[in-house]
Amino acid sequence: MGMQCYICGKKPQLGNQKTYRGKAKYLGGVGRKITSTTRRVFKPNLQRIKIVVKGEVMTKRVCVQCIRSGRVQRPVVRKPFTLSA
Repeated sequence: MGMQCYICGKKPQLGNQKTYRGKAKYLGGVGRKITSTTRRVFKPNLQRIKIVVKGEVMTKRVCVQCIRSGRVQRPVVRKPFTLSA
């Protein structure tokens, strides 16, 4: 599956990186100019975590946005504390 989120399918996207020269107008220059444009890759922030899928615990690569938004169910490591009467 490579670099792809197991939940949402987010994967690397291509974009542009621009190189500038010159001094900004607000600093007294004539303005910034774009001198070149090169391709770059925006990679998703993937983490290897244990998740519960159909009642089974497995380790998958999931993006942080899915983890923080609650789209991932994490396994219960231990039972919650209870008081005995």
